[in-house]
Parts: sequence; C-alpha cells; structure tokens
Amino acid sequence: MSAAERIQAIDAVRGFALLGILLMNIVAWAMHFAAYDDPTVAGGATGANLWMWTISHVLVEGKMRALFSMVFGAGIILFTSRLEARGAGVTAADLYYRRTLWLMAFGMVHVYLLWVGEILYPYALCGLALFPFRTLRPRSLLLIAAALMILMSGVSVWTVFDNRATRDEGLEAIRLEKEGKVLDEDQKSAKQDYEEWLEMVRPAPEDIEKDREGFGGGFLEVMVYRAGFVWDFVHANPYYSPWHWDIWAMMLVGMALFKLGIIGGTRSNRFYLWLAVTAGAIGVGVNAFSAWNYIVTRWDPVRRGYFSTTYDLGRLAVAVGYMSLIILMVRIDSLPWLTSRLAAVGRTAFSNYVLQSVICSTVFYGYGFGLYGRLQRYELMYVVVPIWVAQLIISPIWLRHFRFGPLEWCWRSLTYWKRQPFRIAPAAAR
Repeated sequence: MSAAERIQAIDAVRGFALLGILLMNIVAWAMHFAAYDDPTVAGGATGANLWMWTISHVLVEGKMRALFSMVFGAGIILFTSRLEARGAGVTAADLYYRRTLWLMAFGMVHVYLLWVGEILYPYALCGLALFPFRTLRPRSLLLIAAALMILMSGVSVWTVFDNRATRDEGLEAIRLEKEGKVLDEDQKSAKQDYEEWLEMVRPAPEDIEKDREGFGGGFLEVMVYRAGFVWDFVHANPYYSPWHWDIWAMMLVGMALFKLGIIGGTRSNRFYLWLAVTAGAIGVGVNAFSAWNYIVTRWDPVRRGYFSTTYDLGRLAVAVGYMSLIILMVRIDSLPWLTSRLAAVGRTAFSNYVLQSVICSTVFYGYGFGLYGRLQRYELMYVVVPIWVAQLIISPIWLRHFRFGPLEWCWRSLTYWKRQPFRIAPAAAR
C-alpha cells in the first residue's frame, strides 16, 4: 500500500468507529443513563427493543469506543514520529502537549454545553500521560494494556461483592424499620447507601420523570442540570477511574498495533482476513455469552458484574475484527464508494462528533424537539440512520473544497499557533 492508502485505511477505521459510537451514545442522549446497560429501566426490553439491545451489546457497545481509542493511540505514534523524523527535537513534545491541552479545552466546552458523555476531555487527559510510552516496544505496550484489562476485570468482581453487601445490608435495615425497630447509625447509613445505589441502577418511575424534566427545559436549565453530573462522571478521580484505565488500555493497544504495521495496513491480505475472522468469532462468542446471561438474569444489577469480567476481551476482539475487515476492504478496493466516504468521515471526525452532539441535543432536549424519554430503543434508529446518511454524504463534499473539517482546522491552527490553510484552491480541486 502507498502512504496515501495507509492513511485512508486509518481514516476509514476512524470514520466507521465514529458512526458506530452514535449507536450507543444515542441511548444516553435519549433516556435515563441507567437504560444504557439495562433496557428494563427505559426504552423497552421485549420484542424489537430486546433485539436492538442484544445486537448492540454483542456488536457495538464498547467496541466502537475501543476502536476509536486504538486509532487515537496509533495517531499519537503517527503524529510524534513524523515530527521526530524531521528533527523536531523538543518541539515534538511542545506540539504534542499543546495539541492535547487544546483538545482538553474543547472537551470542557463540549461537556458543559452539549454532552455529558463526551470523550474529548478524557482522551486528552489520558493522552497527557502517554507521550513517554511512544518509544516502548509493541510487546511492552501490549503487556501494560493487558495488565490494565486484568485490573479492570478485578474491579468488576470486587464491585459485585460490594454491591451485594450494599443490597443485603440495605434490605435488612428496611426490614427492621418496617418491624418498628429503631435503626442505629450503621443501619441508617446502610439504608441510605442502598437507596442511592438503587436509584442509580434501577431508578423508580418518579426518578426517571425527574430526569426527563431536567433535560426538558431551556438551554440554560439543561446546562445547569447536566453540570450536576459532570463532576462525578468526568472529573472525579481521573487517574483512578476504570473509565480511564479502559481508554489507556485501548490506546496502548493501538500504539502497539501501529508499530507492528497492523493498523498501518502493511500486512498481507491473508493476514487481515485471518485476523478479521478469528478475532470476530472470539468476540461475538464472548459477547453473546454475556448477553444471554444478562437476559436470563433480567439484568440483575448485582449479578451482571460477574459477566463484566469478559467485557474487555469481547469488545477488543470485535474491534480488532472490524479494524482488520475495513483495512482489508481498502487494500483490495472493495466497495470504494463506502470506504472513501468512511475515510472522509474519519478525516473530519472531530467536527462530525460535535455535530452529532448538536443534532442530538436539538432532537432530545427541551430547547429543541423535546423527545428525551419519549422514544423506544428501536425507534432511536430513526434518528441514527439520517445522521449517518448525512455525514457520509456531506463529509466528502466538504473535503472537495476544504483541507480539514472546521474544528480540525481550528485545532490544527491552535496546535501550531499559526493560521493553517483552509480552502482548497480551485486549480488544486481540479
């Protein structure tokens, strides 16, 4: 593959991941956050809604984020290695950290104005710590990533026992209270912890309605309501959160796979076919197992932690399968009308990601169409598909006239602290 083809392969993978991420983000945009993992909370858990949850769990949830994180990690190597090859020296570190800090600033604006589940800020936060890792060998990068994933599985098991204790002690305190006994301080605390935990994992109808009202107001009202979640979800314990270990692990995998030439598209067609089939089969099998157990236990908020131990194995395998398939399609020029459009979406991923937030906030929040909490899970596809189609059509048209997406251009100009060329001259366009 030529250098241009290798970059197109990476862009196509990024574009595919970005479109796929919307399939899961749309759930958190449209209904109570507890419904993301548990369809019995909202959105429906039978019929078409159950099928939608199952397909998403097996093929989408976490996989697209893993894929996007892997490409981000590959981008770290690509960005720094190009600078160092030109003899940039310490300037490479200066540009890298300036680029990352500006991404963090964009993420802060994004999370408070539009979307509490945004990934720009945590990606930047994790990226700040990854610069020294760029020189490690692929094996070392993969070993560190594996250690993080094992640690996250351990946290899942610990969470099961912690949640079980919270439930059992809380129910016992409630039973004693119903019998007319006076609770001591420990029992009162146990009851309060249980009620807070239950409100988070299995909110009552009145809690869901309160949440819908919170996102049903005007722009400032929604912003204030959303800000109440930002600290716990985004800022609290940044480097101790499994959410950030997740991102680190996948970025490190992406860095290793780029160094091994896998993400770069330098392996044989046979290799990519084998990897797509093998990794895909493993991932689908593991995820189907956990999906089945979630369903038969009715998404029990305690027991589902056991099945989370296979989460990273399943999602990483599926993500690698997707990556291999897309790179193979680019290599053999299969469906070029699709891969070229995915690459265009990938080249403008920053702008398209924020555009998704603008569209979804308008569709679901009170200052727009106010559909928050009003659609079933399968009905969310009525929003997702038009966004996909629009971005697949608009992105390549935009890139015929402009070198970058609007936010990419702004980010690049701030990184180099110099206004970058934006429009493509008519002669060059021809």
